[in-house]
Order: sequence, then C-alpha cells, then structure tokens
Amino acid sequence: MNLIISTISQGFIWAIMAIGLFITFRILDFPDMTVEGSFPLGAVTAVMLIQHGYSAEIALLIAFIFGNLAGFATAFMYTKLHIPSLLAGILTMTALYSVNLRILGKANMSLTKPNNIFNQYGLNKLPVNFNGIILGIIIIAIITFLLIIFLNTEKGQAVIATGDNEIMAASLGINTTVMKFIGIMVSNGIVALTGGLIAQQNGFADVNMGIGSIVIGLSAIIIGEVLYPDVPLSIRIITIVIGSIVYRLILMIVLQLGFNTNDLKLISAIILALCLALPTIREQFFRAFRNGVKSK
Repeated sequence: MNLIISTISQGFIWAIMAIGLFITFRILDFPDMTVEGSFPLGAVTAVMLIQHGYSAEIALLIAFIFGNLAGFATAFMYTKLHIPSLLAGILTMTALYSVNLRILGKANMSLTKPNNIFNQYGLNKLPVNFNGIILGIIIIAIITFLLIIFLNTEKGQAVIATGDNEIMAASLGINTTVMKFIGIMVSNGIVALTGGLIAQQNGFADVNMGIGSIVIGLSAIIIGEVLYPDVPLSIRIITIVIGSIVYRLILMIVLQLGFNTNDLKLISAIILALCLALPTIREQFFRAFRNGVKSK
C-alpha cells in the first residue's frame, strides 16, 4: 500500500510538469525540447538557494522565473532568429546543461537544509507520502485555476488562436510572436517549478535529471487523452493528472514484474509509443471489424 501511495504522490507532482508541457505541446502546437533543460534548471536553482538559507517558497519562485528565462531564450531563437522550433529547443537545452553546472558547481548536490516545502505547513504530520499528494493537489488546483482564467481572457484566446492557426490569428491582428513568447515562457516556468519540487521531494538535484522528462510529460498528456477523448479544455487538464498517475502506476507494475530499473527510460518510451499508436490501432481494428461484418 505504501508503494501505491508513493506512486500516486509522484504522479501528482509530475502532473504539474505535464500541465506546463501541455501549454506548448497542445495549445501552441510547439514541440519544445527546452523542457529537458528547464526541468533540471529549476531543480538545481531550488536546491542551491535552499542550501544558502533561502526559504523553499522563494526557491520555487526563483526557479519559476529562471524557467521563464529559459523559455524566453527558445522563443527568441524561434521567432526572432527564425531557427526551427526543435532546433531552438535543443540549443537552449544544451546550453542549460552548462548553466546548471555553473549554478550547482558540480554534477549533483544533496539537500541538507531542513526548510523543505514538503515538511512545512503541517505536511510533515501527515502519513508517509501523503504530503506529496496534498501539496500536488493544491499546486495543481492553483495552476489550473489561473490557467483557465487566463485562457478565457482576450490574451489567452489569442494564444489558443495562435496555436490553432497562426496565419488566421495574424490576419485578425493578433501579435503571434508575443503569444508564442507568453506560452513558451509560462510553460517552461511551470516545468522548472516542478523540477524544484521534485528536487525537494527526492532530497537532491542532478544536472542530468531532466533526461527523459519530456517523455514522462507527453505520456501523461497522451494517456489522459486516450482515456478521456473529446473533453473541454478545463477537463483536459484534469485528465493530464489522471494520465500522470496511470503512467506512474504502469511503471510501478512493470518494476514489480522484475524489470531492471535501468530499463525505465526504455519502458517509458515504449509506453508513450503505444499510447500514441493506440488511436491508429483502434481505428484499424474497428475498420477491419466493420469490413468483416459487411462481408458476411
């Protein structure tokens, strides 16, 4: 039971990153590889600040700001320098590896200071791993509330329109460049915030902890969409949380079956590939079934 609770706790925390990725991947239709650099950026920033005596809240806020700056770099290269989206993200991700090493001073660092957000506000009095669930629910609720409010404003609708059809959005007088900056920056800010949370939850930061993070986020998004297709935008954010938890439970089951932990990245990639292929497989199955019925 403790293992299941721990898995659900991780699912809630990682769902925050998936919501950030959802902004670029689904709303803006922008494949952003910056995530694999901005995630550890938030982690190393939070750990370093806490180690220097700053509060966990300030550490997370600055991690969010640094994530926004990482998104700004990618958006600038994409919109102003006309570098292809994937390459712009890869360039920022690569540069952030050195930045993260500069901030941390070494490849990894343990968190020895007690002012961890998971141990504050009475969360340390909860049963084991319940602090992650409660904190995750609170942060997800706040981000979802703010995101839905923003997307229902004129600016938010402009961001959605830019992702749906950039040419049409520009013809309506929308500054699509600004909309891309907003979306990419906020997305990476949320991702970096998650990195700071994961680092505090795990008790350490590592410059390599972002490897495969985009696969984890996409898996949560795709699993949620497969389980609950054709739902309103506000509900889709909730499905991301469900998808994140389901993804973590699948990993837990796989590990319980005796697979090596070194194969986690491979397993994650396979899960994502299957989820992406599932709509096509389902469509082909029903088509073959209908053709079989007609032939009879």
